[in-house]
Amino acid sequence: MGTGLQLAGQISVLSRSYIEHADIVFSLLPDGFSQRWLTKLNSNVINLQQFYAQNGEVKNRRDTYEQMVNAILDAVRAGKKTVCALYGHPGVFACVSHMAITRAKAEGFSAKMEPGISAEACLWADLGIDPGNSGHQSFEASQFMFFNHVPDPTTHLLLWQIAIAGEHTLTQFHTSSDRLQILVEQLNQWYPLEHEVVIYEAANLPIQAPRIERLPLANLPQAHLTPISTLLIPPAKKLEYNYAILAKLGIGPEDLG
Repeated sequence: MGTGLQLAGQISVLSRSYIEHADIVFSLLPDGFSQRWLTKLNSNVINLQQFYAQNGEVKNRRDTYEQMVNAILDAVRAGKKTVCALYGHPGVFACVSHMAITRAKAEGFSAKMEPGISAEACLWADLGIDPGNSGHQSFEASQFMFFNHVPDPTTHLLLWQIAIAGEHTLTQFHTSSDRLQILVEQLNQWYPLEHEVVIYEAANLPIQAPRIERLPLANLPQAHLTPISTLLIPPAKKLEYNYAILAKLGIGPEDLG
């Protein structure tokens, strides 16, 4: 289940109840404040952060995720009422949840996911954008670079995990200015270098403000990025009418306001 983005305030009543009544709770939360809050709801909490590389160790994240899933499934197999509490939405850029649910169901156990408030939900609210006005596209930054995705510059484009853009080894948690420059050159096929983009980071605590930093696309390689940075690229062109479809529908552009 998802805890939402802000400490305690964005968790659903149902998800909180699952935590309170669980035999064991596994957690992946962003900070010590969140971890301590969780232990007030249930004293039997196991922090999955322990499976990440420690003290300069080089470790493939696939191995880390496999260890996390095994820990969760061991509790399930032992007959314990098991909850995994994940920061934000548990199904968005969180493969551990999907892997654990799939494996549990394959072994005959009952398992499900409860949604949480995601960084995307916070982004639309903090920036005052209704994505329904022009639509939006959303990609993980490295996947966008590695594959032939073609963005629509009339919509909002979200690139997630921009701080590791171009990283393919699954052993590093940062990118480089050279990799970001390659991304800028790629995006320049559809967006002018002077086009304003936004680095966004949702607030974790009620006393924090979200990070909303506006800069030209050309300046992205020099920007300060963190693991929770998301890149928003607003539309660079106006929506274009599909005159052939409008004619078939008997609608004129003037009818659309």
